[in-house]
Amino acid sequence: MKPGAGGRAGLVFLRWLLGLLYLAAGALHLIMPDPFLRITPGWVPEPEAVIRLTGLAELLGAAALLQPWSMHLRKAGGIGLALYALFVWPANIHHMMLDMARPDHGWRMAYHIPRMLLQPVLIWLALRVGGVTRWPRRRSTSDQSPLPPTP
Repeated sequence: MKPGAGGRAGLVFLRWLLGLLYLAAGALHLIMPDPFLRITPGWVPEPEAVIRLTGLAELLGAAALLQPWSMHLRKAGGIGLALYALFVWPANIHHMMLDMARPDHGWRMAYHIPRMLLQPVLIWLALRVGGVTRWPRRRSTSDQSPLPPTP
């Protein structure tokens, strides 16, 4: 096995996993928008249209991640899904606050705390499997600039 081949296989697996998750989520946004509408903050204009557009964004981002032909398109998909995960975070927080205000506490903190903690991981993962960042891996000597560091 070539050096780094196991790491690449892991990234391919994670790229497919994330892509399939976003395909499923995008389809759910389009097919069953009601649960998403219930957690959309009141300040969001035209919530029905926004839910449809978020579903479309998830589908397009997933397709860009999963396609094998263009690394530029894959990077764009990774950036788009990372931004998407960042911008829907307020809806996740709103959902948690709605549930905590319910007498039965809805989905409870056992669901909401991991969800809040995983949102930055989803952002990073979209960037990592999209080929936008290699973090937390060190840069290889071939990645480094031939110029000396500036003081």
